[in-house]
Amino acid sequence: MSVTTLDPATFRHVLGHHPTGVAVVAGLDPDGQPVGLTVGTFTSVSLDPPLVGFLPTRESASFAEIRKAGRFTVNVLAHDQEHICRALARPAGTKFDGLDWTPSGNGCPLLPDVVCSIDCELESCTPAGDHYFVTGAVQDLRIHRSAAPLLFFRGGFGSFTGIDREATATR
Repeated sequence: MSVTTLDPATFRHVLGHHPTGVAVVAGLDPDGQPVGLTVGTFTSVSLDPPLVGFLPTRESASFAEIRKAGRFTVNVLAHDQEHICRALARPAGTKFDGLDWTPSGNGCPLLPDVVCSIDCELESCTPAGDHYFVTGAVQDLRIHRSAAPLLFFRGGFGSFTGIDREATATR
């Protein structure tokens, strides 16, 4: 296999033309304090067994704490929750300042008014370049609000307006 050298800015620019959903992966550190990170790489991996995945950077201090704990909750953000996304981009130790949360079924932070949440046990963590590919075994999942998701596209945030299936069916 040949290795091609690509300009990182070009790589980011081109792949930025593919919209991604925005989610917060949250857990608790050994002292019971909330830790979390914003990811645009969350995805379904398998139905049988039910697995999800995300790709944190190897340098993520927040993911290091979640990895130690062995469990996490994925909070899929709604279109009007960009402020939560930005809060979780702050330095470790201040990410949850001013944010409300309650314990999910597995005890990890569940943020209010998210579209859905997925409680997971850490299944695997595989090095993938400058990131890890993390899979979580789904323990529980819930829809909390029927709202458009927060999307990241071409360097900015937005939302998605879906097709009204009932209106389409009557045409």
